[in-house]
Amino acid sequence: HLPPAEEAGAHRQETYNMSRLRSSSLEIKEKGTEFLREQLDAAQKELKLRDEECVRLSHVRNQLEQELEELTASLFEEAHKMVREANVKQAAAEKQLKEAQGKIDVLQAEVSALKTLVLTSTPSSPNRQLHPQLLSPGPSRASSRLRGHTRNKSASGALQLPAEPTPTDVATNREDKELDSVLFAEFLSWKETPSLDRSLALISRVYREDIGPCLSFTCSELSQSVQCAVENNSLTIEPVAMSSLHTVKAIQCGGPNKCALSGMSRPCRHRIKLGDKENYYYVSPSSRARITAVCNFFTYIRYIQQGLVRQDVQQMFWEVMRLRREMSVAKLGYFPTEES
Repeated sequence: HLPPAEEAGAHRQETYNMSRLRSSSLEIKEKGTEFLREQLDAAQKELKLRDEECVRLSHVRNQLEQELEELTASLFEEAHKMVREANVKQAAAEKQLKEAQGKIDVLQAEVSALKTLVLTSTPSSPNRQLHPQLLSPGPSRASSRLRGHTRNKSASGALQLPAEPTPTDVATNREDKELDSVLFAEFLSWKETPSLDRSLALISRVYREDIGPCLSFTCSELSQSVQCAVENNSLTIEPVAMSSLHTVKAIQCGGPNKCALSGMSRPCRHRIKLGDKENYYYVSPSSRARITAVCNFFTYIRYIQQGLVRQDVQQMFWEVMRLRREMSVAKLGYFPTEES
């Protein structure tokens, strides 16, 4: 055992050490607590930032989902709209197709009927149903003229229908005919590719021997214009009595008593108009007959070109020869008298 004094000193020393240990432990504990508090604050801040980020991402996700739903709905609506429009267009197209087919059937029927009429119509014996303007004038015809203005083109208005056969016509029908081998060969060559090309032998001959002389008048410049209008099917012939019904103020050339083509003083019951020009030219019966004869020839030639004449080759040939003879006779000054 130690003495009391040493024992007291040892006890004090031990107490001091224990006090220091306690103060060190408290200090360490405080520092540890402070460090842990800092770590906790940092963790809490990080969690708060992550929560905010999660909230933001959640909003973005909700917004994207909403936009996706709207886009999907819009796409479906657009798809349905396109389908509806396609169905409507298809129905309209089918309706138009049916209507077009119906119109085609009607037009085919009309063409067949017109062909039936045209095939029985020639310049020598025109069909009355095809050419109603050729009917003999009567009370009803005169009243119909008063109701409106009638224009006769060179392709159809030139044809004339005699009221009844004359003794001269009967004698003509009894004439014997004999084919000219040269003329018939030229016609056969032309018939293979029918056209109005003057380089063809038949057309060149007709222009040289018939059309040129028949349309050769004193007024050469006007004669050329008339020939061009006949070739283009743009010549209009109308009775002078209908001039009072015109609403267009046209320039009158010549007069009712002077032929614009021949220059001779003759009663002019008809006048002609060339295409879309404003001028009207008074023509005598002889000049009109010459123009009419050429128009008849071109009309029949166009019928053949269009395949509307169902006759054998010889019948076509003789019809062409008859029309050529009409031009020659008209050139000599012979023409049928008629009341207009």
